[in-house]
Amino acid sequence: MTIPLAKLALEDGTIYTGQAFGAPGETLGEVVFNTSMTGYQEVLTDPSYTGQIVTMTYPLIGNYGTTEEDCESKGIQVAGFIVRELTRIPSNFRSQRDLDSYLRASSITGIEGIDTRALVRRLRVRGAMNGILSTIDLDNTSLVAKAKAFPGMEGRDLVSEVVPAHSFEWTKKCGQFAEHVLAERPPEKRVVAIDYGMKWNILRCLTQIGCKVVVVPGTATAEEVLSHNPDGIFLSNGPGDPAAVGYAIQTVKNLLGKKPIFGICLGHQLLGLAFGAKTFKLKFGHRGANQPVRNEKTGQVEITTQNHGFAVDPATLPPDLEPTHINLNDHTLEGMRHKRIPVFSVQYHPEAAAGPHDSSYLFEQFRESI
Repeated sequence: MTIPLAKLALEDGTIYTGQAFGAPGETLGEVVFNTSMTGYQEVLTDPSYTGQIVTMTYPLIGNYGTTEEDCESKGIQVAGFIVRELTRIPSNFRSQRDLDSYLRASSITGIEGIDTRALVRRLRVRGAMNGILSTIDLDNTSLVAKAKAFPGMEGRDLVSEVVPAHSFEWTKKCGQFAEHVLAERPPEKRVVAIDYGMKWNILRCLTQIGCKVVVVPGTATAEEVLSHNPDGIFLSNGPGDPAAVGYAIQTVKNLLGKKPIFGICLGHQLLGLAFGAKTFKLKFGHRGANQPVRNEKTGQVEITTQNHGFAVDPATLPPDLEPTHINLNDHTLEGMRHKRIPVFSVQYHPEAAAGPHDSSYLFEQFRESI
């Protein structure tokens, strides 16, 4: 059987030619890379990757297949997928479907057989770039023109594309491979989780520590959030430019001082903006399960899971906000807390999925604050 060709074109004119997998088609997005060795299914289903074509730096992808238990949302969220070598015959007792057919069932296009080292190096030097992945149009000039015309991530509200249609209650706890990380507690606290594109493992962790969790869309107002009479409020991760989500920033402003608040990733950025700080776009972002972060209170270093292309500028923090965590690779802000009211947040993902569990204590810290 002849495997069809696929091409990846970047806005700077670079062309990569490889073999297609997944569904045939054409997709545009911001081309980014993830440095995790495992967890490709969690990456594929993380809503924070909406609008992005993801490159895995680890060369062999697909070897353990896919399983519904590892999903972080209702389906694949990435715009496209790039790997060095695809394993078409997985070997794992949990596998329900190989990666190729998993992408094909969700109409997601992939490309394999390109030099992902060269691609990642280009993105590290020049920064994340817009690109197009196609099995249909294989004309280099046409593809580059389309990539250049793509609007990019800055100024785009992608949250409205991934929020749930309605509020709902979440009851599932951590699975058998993570239940040892957090102690199981009876459901004594009520938490409203504002969903801007939330990973499901966040909800599992909140439930595990004894929270009755109500999920509301990221478009909800402060009045709608408070109508559930929560003991605490959680602000989730999500895709796109935080500064473009004005309605969410206003909601967070209206919630400050009303209830204890914990934010992760986009939730962290929205908190910063609500307090008057500024955000900026990172050159190539932080994406992987091996990012070192220092806890400024304890001096301990945590290895963390991260997925973000924007960051809060620490120079713009108001006096009442203090940094709590710093990225040891580039010294960007990874966590902050308010000095007077019970509000704190981190830029990284303490729920992991996939990744280390060094930061799971933050969920316990949230429970204590409420």
